[in-house]
Amino acid sequence: MNRRIWVIADDYGLAPGVNDGILTLIKAGRISGTSCMTSFPSWEDDAARLKPLLGLAAVGLHLTLTDQLAVTGPSSLVAAKRLPSFAKLVAATSLGTIDRRCVHAELDMQHSRFVEALGKQPDFIDGHQHVHFLPVVRDWLQAKFAESPGACRPRLRGSPSLLAKADAAMVKVAAISALAFRFDSAMRKAGFEIMGPLSGIYDWRRPATFRHSLEKALTELPDNGLFMCHPGTIDTVLKERDSMLDARPVEQQALLSDHYAELLSRAGVSIRQGVAA
Repeated sequence: MNRRIWVIADDYGLAPGVNDGILTLIKAGRISGTSCMTSFPSWEDDAARLKPLLGLAAVGLHLTLTDQLAVTGPSSLVAAKRLPSFAKLVAATSLGTIDRRCVHAELDMQHSRFVEALGKQPDFIDGHQHVHFLPVVRDWLQAKFAESPGACRPRLRGSPSLLAKADAAMVKVAAISALAFRFDSAMRKAGFEIMGPLSGIYDWRRPATFRHSLEKALTELPDNGLFMCHPGTIDTVLKERDSMLDARPVEQQALLSDHYAELLSRAGVSIRQGVAA
């Protein structure tokens, strides 16, 4: 029996080139779906382009608490309309210098914008720079969906697995795993379904290594495993908002290639389509 895995493109809504690339991949059946950043002014228009694909692709919420625009006004979380760096966010939430109510207010607004624009709850939730693993966000997830029946709760992106075979990304995987300590078990206990383990972690400053990351995932991921990716094309908006410029077109081309289709067939893997279990 073939393994079925999730192939999820992050960052829909970040920039036109990212949106175009992700929509192309969904329509070509090369990915399972995408997670959305809802804080940018263009979100309603971006959502309108995605809406016809609801049901055909899994569409999730990409919780964003770092670097980008905030939906909420100035607070202990937000300075000059921008969210803090990841390092500052982790330090401030650990030290208690950010009021958790400010974090929850920002997440509430991002979630509301998703629901209002798409007319439905997210199929799943994950986090930009993996912020959904932070304790303050875990608390928000449990409180936000406490009254939702299990079948109506969004799935959550799970933690990476520490595979015995080390590679160049092992240090990065270990750091994310530490951030995600006990996330999967705690969230399952709270009634959430976990999508994972997570794969697709590589040094995006070396875009040529993406293909190895993809091949490794297709070979090693178990059934229901998740491969995250960041495809797209470069445009002026993306240059203002993102540092993964060189990696995105490489990922886009790899996921559209015949080689990718051959890898799937050779590994006996199929891509989960839509939101069905």
